[in-house]
Parts: sequence; C-alpha cells; structure tokens
Amino acid sequence: KGTPYIYQGEEIGLTNTPVKDISALRDIESLNYYHDARKDGDLSADVILDQINHKGRDNARRPIPWRNSLNGGFSDVDPWIDTNSHYPDINVESDLNDTNSVFYTYQKLIALRHQNPIVVYGDFELIDTADQVFAYYRHYHDLTWLVVTNFSHQTNTFTSVDHIEATIIANYDAPKTLQHKTLQPYEAFVVQVTPKL
Repeated sequence: KGTPYIYQGEEIGLTNTPVKDISALRDIESLNYYHDARKDGDLSADVILDQINHKGRDNARRPIPWRNSLNGGFSDVDPWIDTNSHYPDINVESDLNDTNSVFYTYQKLIALRHQNPIVVYGDFELIDTADQVFAYYRHYHDLTWLVVTNFSHQTNTFTSVDHIEATIIANYDAPKTLQHKTLQPYEAFVVQVTPKL
C-alpha cells in the first residue's frame, strides 16, 4: 500500500557512497550539522561523519552512472559531487544487459503492482519470524499472497503449513514447499497460497 517511489539509483542497485571527509559534502543541512557539532566539541570529526553517513543525504545523491567510463558516463568533467566508486560494475548499461538485474526486477515489481489489486488494496497481516526475516500475508477477496524476505547475508529458516498455489515472483528458484524452507542470503519471494484454516 502507499505510494512507491524509486530514487537515487535504487532501480539499478546503486549503493550508498559514504562521505569520508567534510570536503566531499554538499548537503547544506549536513554541512551545518558538521560545523555546529565541531563547535560544541563533544564529538570527533569521524563520529560526526559517521552520523552524517547514517542520516545525511549526500551518500545517495550521486550522479547516475550510465556506463563504465569516466564519471560513469555522466559527464566529461568532474561533476558537482563525486560519482559512486562502484560505477564500473553498477551502472545503467550493465543492468540493461543483464536480464536478472535489479532494473528488470523493478520493472516486474511495478507491473505486479499495476496488474494485481491485492498489492494496493489487500489487507496486511504480519507473520512472526526470525529477526532478519520479514514475512507477511496480503489478503484480498479470495486471494492470499505470502511475501517472504531474508534481509541477511546469511541463510535463515522460514516455515509455514500453507500450500503454494503459484509463484508470483522470486529472486532464487521458485519455492516448492514452505515447510522448513532454508532462505538463501537476501532471498525474497511472493507466492499465492491457500492458508491453513
């Protein structure tokens, strides 16, 4: 539910760019905070920059890397803020050439939202899971979708007695069962299920 948005290179899986020095900052709020905090003298420059990297905006406000070339193909001259250092591997051209890329996954998710009222209008039911697993049901009329995501670089276990009727989307092989399912690192899937009554 709500209004989804795609922002700052998320559609190609662009990572944040941590700021390592005050000279790399452009965001006026972050700059003001940095100078005010330094004046107070309670925090070191490293601690302040760490806070800015967690809450500031400049780590995501980077020129879009179009290809693996100077400045990510964004400009022939140095842009107003540094390009993300991952541009040789994470760029639009690379994503467009990989049918399993983040870009094409976003396209599939946008299409799912437009074509399936359950995504927008379905009731939400949270499922109790392991700390790094986020799972919930969407119920709409006679349909139930189960969404399971592993937000970890490690495997996790998810279990349910629900019967899988169809796989809607998955970033690994479609699950065949939900009983004691081992979730791979960052695995996510949506399945239509018949819930246990």
